[in-house]
Amino acid sequence: MELPKKRGATGTGVRGPATVNVTQVPEFDEIIDVRSEDEFAADHVPGSVNFPVLDNAERARVGTLYKQASPFEAKRVGAALVAANIARHLQHRYFDRPREWRPLVYCWRGGTRSDAFAHVLHQVGWRASRLDGGYQAYRRAVVAELAELPRKFRWKVICGLTGAGKSRLLRALGEAGGQVLDLEALAAHRGSVLGNLPDAPQPSQKMFESLLWKALSGFDASRPVYVEAESRKIGALRVPEAMIEAMWASECVVLESPVDTRVGLLKQEYSHFFDQVEALNAKLELLVPLHGHAVIDKWKSLALAGNWDEFTADLLVRHYDPAYTRAIVKHYPALPRAPRLELRDASDDAFNALARRCLDDSRLTTHDSRIS
Repeated sequence: MELPKKRGATGTGVRGPATVNVTQVPEFDEIIDVRSEDEFAADHVPGSVNFPVLDNAERARVGTLYKQASPFEAKRVGAALVAANIARHLQHRYFDRPREWRPLVYCWRGGTRSDAFAHVLHQVGWRASRLDGGYQAYRRAVVAELAELPRKFRWKVICGLTGAGKSRLLRALGEAGGQVLDLEALAAHRGSVLGNLPDAPQPSQKMFESLLWKALSGFDASRPVYVEAESRKIGALRVPEAMIEAMWASECVVLESPVDTRVGLLKQEYSHFFDQVEALNAKLELLVPLHGHAVIDKWKSLALAGNWDEFTADLLVRHYDPAYTRAIVKHYPALPRAPRLELRDASDDAFNALARRCLDDSRLTTHDSRIS
């Protein structure tokens, strides 16, 4: 008589952990990446946690044994390390999980590392599954979907000169219930020569694409999605071509702000440079080919003197405005017929009012819509 088979995550009879595909990832209570710390840092499934069965040093040790000694020696040492690490993770991280807990485990190719961890979890009695093809299968799915997903949505691109408050408007739109894609937040960069965030390095290109894929996967295609106008690159990261093309072909909303308001907003965003003048001046050196030494020396002097209002206004008018205008006119054919919103007050109330106006399609027409 054949014993009844245990049921896996997909509902099919299996004797060990079930294998699932990328589309099933959201079904699980926890996603466990068992690769090394360096592999995880380069890219991972958004929301996953890293509990290596071989850490960086151990993985290097086993790899060296495989090449210099023998596969058998590498497997013997590796198996002991993997068993010890799984036991430690089980004791310190997963000991109190309820019987109904459903974890998904993945490694590089969905092979030995994830199979070992998922097998132990399954033997305990949890409904553990393993990602078929591992990270490599996930990465292929991300690349394929990023070539298609951006075209499924109706984008509304927030345009406006640097410092106009586009990022603040995006945040207000999100808080008001709108669908928002904040590419600069995903890229940890403000998209300009001075755009590096002081406390957050940019993610890898692959991690940026993973975060973008997750954001796109969560949108409702029946509702518009607001996004800020961007160039092909945000800092060191490239925006996927399909995303850029979808933005360029979309409707626009223009946010206009007077220079003094823009100066105030920009000073808030770049206030970390007030205490890092030498770092700021090093960045300004990159603009010498565009503006010449005389202009750059003037900006450096203003920064050293702490004359931030004059410095910011001059930088806006001389550098940012001409560059932005050339790029926006070139890439956004819908710009001439875009509705225009004027920000005269940089308060939260003003941004919230603009956000409500944007979300009310019946009020936002192609003629000027102005708010004081």
